[in-house]
Amino acid sequence: MQSWTGTGIRSIFCTLRSTTQPVSRHFATTSPLQRTSKAVLKAKLKQQTEAVAVASTKGKGRSSTLTSRHNVARAREFSNVVDVALRQTEHNLKKSGQSMKGWDRFKRLVWNACRVDDTKSGAKWGNLQQLKMTLQKSYLSGGVAGLRSELEYMLSADDLTSQYSTSTLDAQKQVADLRFPAEWYPRARSIQRTVHLHVGPTNSGKTYHALKRLEQSKNGFYAGPLRLLAQEVYHRFKDSGVPCSLVTGDEVRIPEDGKVARIVSNTVEMVSVGQEFEVGVIDEIQMIANPKRGWAWTRAVLGAQVSELHLCGETRVVPLIRELCALTGDILEIHRYERLNALEVMPTSLAGDLNKLQKGDCLVVFSRVGIHALKADIEKVTGRRAAIVYGGLPAEIRTQQAALFNDPDNDYDFLVASDAIGMGLNLSVKRVIFETLIKRTPSGLQRLTIPEIKQIGGRAGRYRPAGVKGSSQDGANVGLVTCLEDVDLPYIKEAMGIEPAPLRAAGIFPPSSVLQKFAAYFPRNVPFEYLIKRVIEISQMSPLFFLCDAEGQLESSEIIDSVDGLRISDQLFLMAAPLEIRNPALREMNLAFARCIAANSQGKLLDIPHLNLEILEQPVSGRREYVHDLEVLHKAIILYSWLSFRFGGIFTDRTLAGHVKVLAEERLMRALGEFSANKTLRKDASLRRQIALQKQILSQQRVITEEDLLSPGQKADEIPDELSEESSDPVENVTPLEDDIDLIEEEQTSRT
Repeated sequence: MQSWTGTGIRSIFCTLRSTTQPVSRHFATTSPLQRTSKAVLKAKLKQQTEAVAVASTKGKGRSSTLTSRHNVARAREFSNVVDVALRQTEHNLKKSGQSMKGWDRFKRLVWNACRVDDTKSGAKWGNLQQLKMTLQKSYLSGGVAGLRSELEYMLSADDLTSQYSTSTLDAQKQVADLRFPAEWYPRARSIQRTVHLHVGPTNSGKTYHALKRLEQSKNGFYAGPLRLLAQEVYHRFKDSGVPCSLVTGDEVRIPEDGKVARIVSNTVEMVSVGQEFEVGVIDEIQMIANPKRGWAWTRAVLGAQVSELHLCGETRVVPLIRELCALTGDILEIHRYERLNALEVMPTSLAGDLNKLQKGDCLVVFSRVGIHALKADIEKVTGRRAAIVYGGLPAEIRTQQAALFNDPDNDYDFLVASDAIGMGLNLSVKRVIFETLIKRTPSGLQRLTIPEIKQIGGRAGRYRPAGVKGSSQDGANVGLVTCLEDVDLPYIKEAMGIEPAPLRAAGIFPPSSVLQKFAAYFPRNVPFEYLIKRVIEISQMSPLFFLCDAEGQLESSEIIDSVDGLRISDQLFLMAAPLEIRNPALREMNLAFARCIAANSQGKLLDIPHLNLEILEQPVSGRREYVHDLEVLHKAIILYSWLSFRFGGIFTDRTLAGHVKVLAEERLMRALGEFSANKTLRKDASLRRQIALQKQILSQQRVITEEDLLSPGQKADEIPDELSEESSDPVENVTPLEDDIDLIEEEQTSRT
């Protein structure tokens, strides 16, 4: 059985706050003596409309626009902004000739939601408060246009609910009952499994012992959080003479000599729950509580058909795994490990001086452009070479770079890497140096959490470095952690001394069968976005589990709902695909791919419109436009490869796509290598990010209450994993290149 061809490879649904209003009505009345005349109201409306327009366009940059929106959203005048959006929505509905049935009731509900008191932090959220918060978020993300779009969706969803959901609500709730996820995998429940939980700090040998057992098994699988790790394990077994295959979302490798693979190395999302193995190894098990990807670890743990299941991760996961094993009836054996060498935080930072770097240092940077820029700066200042490692590197180049750094007999003295090194890559690191603790994500700036700082910093001081024979147990083998700038050192010291709170819940997703059954209650033309949100809204959960964040899947539904003729099975696959809608060029290519699926034809690579293959013929350049176009092409090719494993009869040029991917990666490496490092721009960059983050947090706290910022499954009295009050979701992927360049330009502007 080919493990990459089955359905349900990736979760579709995760949690989202209710956006569809209930049937109950809420009315607010005003005394006749307090009512304002129509003329005064009309004048006020005109004034408010002008204020909204100014607030939406004020400022030359993105930051000033967002600040204006925050100011409006947090003030009492937000109800006036919503009133303007309601009037515009009503005008558009009348102009288009759509039915106005239920409009008055809907308008009253929105008005009451905007006037509800939400000043008490931690209070129980009512339906009106949830509705108000949803409107505020839509305004913050899209301005008045985003608010109007959300109102139009709410009205449409309310109509669909009344037509197709209210009469069969009990049956739909039964389909969306997610309280017993262990029962989704009856074949795994029929096996008496033994779960070996390997817990301890970094560099303690957890994964090493689990992989040794996997190597001795008749057959088995490894599941890692990153492609880099899956590739590393694949090469490890392959070099040892063990027949092994590699399965990631967009890449499949099988033994070239025709042998049957004993071991399958996967990313965790690709674990086959329909195939029996003797031994399974799931790495970084603490990510089972990740708000975005936790469903993948839960699926692998509950669904793996193995006699022995080895889980490797942090000690804080023990209570949760004990509860899950009690639920499934598995035998649990806990193996605890101690760190094999000492780990210390240095008393001082490098104070921005790259001349203080020593052989074996690893600098951690959170963007691809930043990695190449810092590498160039280090080599210019020190006169010595620096290797680079990050998730977007081709496997061969990544392996080559790691080997160059690990070899003590060459001039590659330093390593510049992404936070991927925190996931257990085999690197000979003496000191871990954080360039900054603030990373830029699509949702804004985020500070690393305590577990992330401890995990990345813990890679310092390898007990048995690769490329060095024997062990180094002398007193000098002490791992050291510090940072490039003074501003980050107090956070590092605090984080390294704190034990994160135990994990209490595991992330889940409704399986494909839930959506398929649920969709049967609605006509085929019902938007896929509505189906997802409706399932989430009426689902029931066990306290041991939480629903993961569905933001990415809901964004992808915009592509799905824009293409006619897609079957529900096609929609499920596309929902799991790595689609991107924020980049206009990628959005057009994603639509082209979806149309090929709907038409069941025209999937040849050279026939895909908007695919800019001509960029490969241009001279390599470090210009932003050239690098951006290469990035877009590379992401499009990855999506094509991903789709070719699910729709092989449509997307038939997988080999050609692989060749184009290699060409794009080679040119991207050369182009990024030409990116000029700006020492003035780099100076005090972390301090400026700290200030920007604090401004962002203050703005968010005025709109979103403390309870909303808590992670799924976390209670208000729990100890947070963050060093301050903000909530940050771990992000595994490298920051989008265009966001990095925008940040650099913003910093340069502020500098001048």
